[in-house]
Amino acid sequence: MFLALDTSTLTLSMALVERAPDGGLRTLEHVVVGPPRKQSEALPGIVGELLERHGATLPALEGLVVGLGPGSFTGLRIGLATMKSLAYATGLKVAGASSLAAIALEGPEDVPLYCLAVARKDDLYLGAYVRRGGTVEALDPETAMSPAEVAARMAAEPRALALGPALENYRTALVSHGVAPERLLPAPAFPSAVALAQLARFPEQQSLEAMFAMEPHYVRASEPERNPKFPPLPGPAPTARLKED
Repeated sequence: MFLALDTSTLTLSMALVERAPDGGLRTLEHVVVGPPRKQSEALPGIVGELLERHGATLPALEGLVVGLGPGSFTGLRIGLATMKSLAYATGLKVAGASSLAAIALEGPEDVPLYCLAVARKDDLYLGAYVRRGGTVEALDPETAMSPAEVAARMAAEPRALALGPALENYRTALVSHGVAPERLLPAPAFPSAVALAQLARFPEQQSLEAMFAMEPHYVRASEPERNPKFPPLPGPAPTARLKED
């Protein structure tokens, strides 16, 4: 039995899943908590409530799965800190998976899927994937770009479809830049913890050092790191923790 969590958007997604006889995963329950309730207030209380409803305990789980983004800096830190704390207290392994890849897992098969999440105003995270059954294949490294740049990229790949939480606020902008409305899929509105559980792979062994070293996929520096009024802190440059292309 596994517990999976994604907090990369304002909507918290948590799922309790177990191994099915055929080797796949079966969802026992999927919990969704959206605004106005804050994720920091919902966690970790809903973890205990979910486990209690199914007669499960944390130490009895096989592992924990967490969405690594990219997405909300605050949300990602809340989710990862929660799962690391639970893992440290119980000795469970933690596996991370891309939140954008989880979105792709809910898209149609065998076509380029441009999974979009909001980075900041007029700046979108983009993960290019193709889904093949229960797996997804990355076409390019995840990145951040403007709506106009996303539209230009879609123009260069006529088969590509866009989906993801960013479309709630940026659908009109993409259409204004020339993207046909039928290429903008209506769902999913947030990365699903169920999809994360399907994508995650646990290491055979996981030390405390490796678990605590796990970080969100930031893609770009945070606003404080970009602010020229504040000098960088001692130690490695902020870009050292960004995923390389």
